[in-house]
Amino acid sequence: MQAITLRRPDDWHLHLRDGAALAHTVPATAAHYGRAIVMPNLSRPVTTVAEALAYRDRILAARPAGSDFEPLMTLYLTDNTEAAELRLAAQNPHIHAVKLYPAGATTNSRAGVTDLEALNRLIAVLEECDLPLLIHGEVTDPDVDLFDREQVFIDRHLAGMAARFPGLRIVLEHITTQQGIEFVRAAREGVAGTLTVHHLALERNDMFRGGLQPHRYCLPVLKRSSHRQALLDAATSGEAKFFLGTDSAPHPRQGKEAACGCAGCFTAPWSLAWYAQVFEAAGRLDRLEAFASLHGPRFYRLPVNQDQVQLCRQETQVPADWPLGSDRVVPPIAGETLHWKVQ
Repeated sequence: MQAITLRRPDDWHLHLRDGAALAHTVPATAAHYGRAIVMPNLSRPVTTVAEALAYRDRILAARPAGSDFEPLMTLYLTDNTEAAELRLAAQNPHIHAVKLYPAGATTNSRAGVTDLEALNRLIAVLEECDLPLLIHGEVTDPDVDLFDREQVFIDRHLAGMAARFPGLRIVLEHITTQQGIEFVRAAREGVAGTLTVHHLALERNDMFRGGLQPHRYCLPVLKRSSHRQALLDAATSGEAKFFLGTDSAPHPRQGKEAACGCAGCFTAPWSLAWYAQVFEAAGRLDRLEAFASLHGPRFYRLPVNQDQVQLCRQETQVPADWPLGSDRVVPPIAGETLHWKVQ
């Protein structure tokens, strides 16, 4: 096969950052994706409707001329979130979900939730208003091994939450383990999961090949190859519970190549071609459109994009770096060759 045509896909988990970075992150996604769920973990978290709408305006101002890319906004759930703010968010057509970060779990998560059980009254509001809850599913207990944090979160918190709130729509973001896949598969209707391309293509040894590879460090961290295979099986299965979310998360080179390096992989400009390569290697290229373009809109109850994108078989080298405001960001596969290119 030399070319494939897809309904334009959407990215259901994306970090665009803010300020000068938007001039580079927004066009990188808008070139390939029709919509994106935009994460609210800025250095000053997006916790109110007014803040989300102001951030949306900054994103729209960075769209390339002629682009109709649509940012789908989210609120950052904290210990101090008010039920009234969630109800206001549910009434706003530009806000599509609320994000739960356990405090300290990842980038800019210091304002995250410190006691999940204390949030039951707010989660009940989300269920009542039918506003999806997007979850970074890891515990931050220092006694739990880094590679087990997803599984422990599911056992301690997520399974009970899904049972207590049967009408709540839940997305387990960036699943990284076989246990995460099994949970979503077995869960009731209304529970789904996103899968990143770097977790489908890489495993934990790839962080150390030829020395420490800081630009492949992300949270949740890459797992062993058996987990990667479970993710790949789910992504290419055709099951509607799993859909595309790049979790593209840029950090300046100096923030990654540091004594305490930042977590996150910037993949937006090459993600769709990389997904195509992964699906082709699995012999499931025919299932890419459902994963990338159909399952996400179904979960979010949005129309499928009507326009199309075409990928052609063409060897393309991923650049050594990419502009990020006045800085540069290094891709996790810098210098490597992809076999597909978005036209």
